[in-house]
Amino acid sequence: MNDINATLVIGATGTTGRRVTAGLTADGHRVKAAGRSATPVEGAQAVRFDWNEPATWDEVLAGVDRAYLVPPIGSSDPAAVMLPFLRQARAAGVHRAVLLSSSAIPAGGPAVGQVHEELPGLFEQWAVLRPSWFMQNFAGFTPHARSIRKDGAIWTASGDGRVGFVDAQDIAAVAVRALTDGQAPNTDLVLTGPQALTYDDVAATITEVTGRPVVHRHLTFEQLRDRWAAEIPLEFATMLAGMDRAIAAGAEDRTSDTVERLTGRPPGTLRAFVERELR
Repeated sequence: MNDINATLVIGATGTTGRRVTAGLTADGHRVKAAGRSATPVEGAQAVRFDWNEPATWDEVLAGVDRAYLVPPIGSSDPAAVMLPFLRQARAAGVHRAVLLSSSAIPAGGPAVGQVHEELPGLFEQWAVLRPSWFMQNFAGFTPHARSIRKDGAIWTASGDGRVGFVDAQDIAAVAVRALTDGQAPNTDLVLTGPQALTYDDVAATITEVTGRPVVHRHLTFEQLRDRWAAEIPLEFATMLAGMDRAIAAGAEDRTSDTVERLTGRPPGTLRAFVERELR
């Protein structure tokens, strides 16, 4: 093993967490894989963890000196539960923390932006990963994936706005480097794929690679908000629809060199993702 203490991965069976866990264990690092049900994870110690149950915190922090942090899903105020845990983590000996945030949320911004703002004062070494929209949003059982299968359509309020869609495998690779390199980045890192694409571009790529017709259906902010609100709380649905409105205004029309700079290889393309996951 490369380290004596373990690395805590919160959300270890999730989209990025399971990939971070796999990357760490492949490199010989000890991992505590934390989740609500302590699901067994190959090569790691599974532990039960719930942001909203402080009684689960002591066990996950025992013998840990660094942590990968995935905020509670769907919470409009994650700082309320995350900051008390992070203070306890610091007191327990955690000295490095890598937080998963979003390219749409700066330090001091809404939701996890409040945790981002506090992180440098809590830990000697840290990083905040701010990925653009995940390519994995088009696979599995996500809303876009379901509408692609059911309707042959992707529904957004993003108009012709472009997004630097990023593969979760690349996010995880950066996270592993931020957790294990001799020195943490001590900054926030915007992560994108190699191209900024419209949802029309995404639909065209899926159609071309899979042979199944897919189109992009343009909605208004209100239409998308109401569509989301049928599945999730209105406040969260409004926030998500607002992110689409920001995309339409150009907020995500960018690419970064972060993945290649930290991992030594270029980020994966949307076409490669579709060929791997949707064919």
